[in-house]
Amino acid sequence: MTAATTSTPLPDARAVDGRTARAARTSDAVVDAWLSLIEEGDLRPGARRIADRAGVSLRSVFHHFDDLETLYATAAERQLRRFSMPALMDTGGTLDERIGAFLAARCRVLESITPVRRAAVLNEPFSPALAARLRWARELARDEIARVFQVELSARKPADRRELLAALAAATEWSAWEALRAHQGLSAAGAARVMRRTVGALLR
Repeated sequence: MTAATTSTPLPDARAVDGRTARAARTSDAVVDAWLSLIEEGDLRPGARRIADRAGVSLRSVFHHFDDLETLYATAAERQLRRFSMPALMDTGGTLDERIGAFLAARCRVLESITPVRRAAVLNEPFSPALAARLRWARELARDEIARVFQVELSARKPADRRELLAALAAATEWSAWEALRAHQGLSAAGAARVMRRTVGALLR
């Protein structure tokens, strides 16, 4: 070890931690700003609007995110994790009980994610990172269906089982919820009733 290396001061750990914490706060502020603008109806906010809402410089936005695609993907992933389906531990009840518990949780999630999902679907064709996160979310939703209705699915022949699982996934994904709420004009309660009727018909 040379004199030069031994005399070089080590970085102050507190200063490093402080910079890391400030960077995390700025990054969170940018993501929060994007989410708040989306929830207000601005489905494709520009970097300047995001920076103004976050109270940071435009340069700070691109310091923390390489481009808007990275920001959109990060924000969408946070929202997907925040509103992911809770694990339904009791899968041994009657079919009606499981349908009720499953859809009570699923419909709450679908209603909560609607503003961000609208923006995500709008940007999905142009963002591979965002598209990957949405595929992940759809796979999680499909896995949840397979677990909750394992008894009914396992009783079917393989081809019929695959079709039934695909039908259940399509009937309970966000696009179906959006069709009921936005296109059919149903209330959240009305949309939930229709979804329950559809799932019940498929499983019986």
